[in-house]
Amino acid sequence: MSKLERHERILNLIAHNDISTQTELTDRLVAAGYNVTQATVSRDLQELRIVKTVSDRGVYRYEAPKEDTKTADNRHEAVLRQCLLSVDYAMNIVVLKTLTGAAQAAAYALDMYVMEEVLGTIAGDDTIMMVARTEASAKIICTDLKHFLV
Repeated sequence: MSKLERHERILNLIAHNDISTQTELTDRLVAAGYNVTQATVSRDLQELRIVKTVSDRGVYRYEAPKEDTKTADNRHEAVLRQCLLSVDYAMNIVVLKTLTGAAQAAAYALDMYVMEEVLGTIAGDDTIMMVARTEASAKIICTDLKHFLV
């Protein structure tokens, strides 16, 4: 299941349940068939800008931000679709070519996806280098990112 699907599930779970801990949210995601750890859930909560609030009943619970996070995701995806020209890898390095001057914006959009297998991202003017944990991870990342190419 994709990260976007997992994010949608998290938003659905916190909208309909009083979930107050990352452990509880992790357990619910695992029960729903998602292969996640508490660390992944922690990053997801941060990316989605989920906050902990007090409900009307005085119970602490996670709550989605008032702004539309899907709009931000759509913007990041649009940047990648418009800027990426090629994606390839060698060993554990993924190299992405962009339009001239667009590498910084595209690297920022990539960083917003927070892929666990990525150790770091460096952007120049028209080239982005991502360091993956393993060659197998680089291959998967490369395959995943190719769907942004037009």
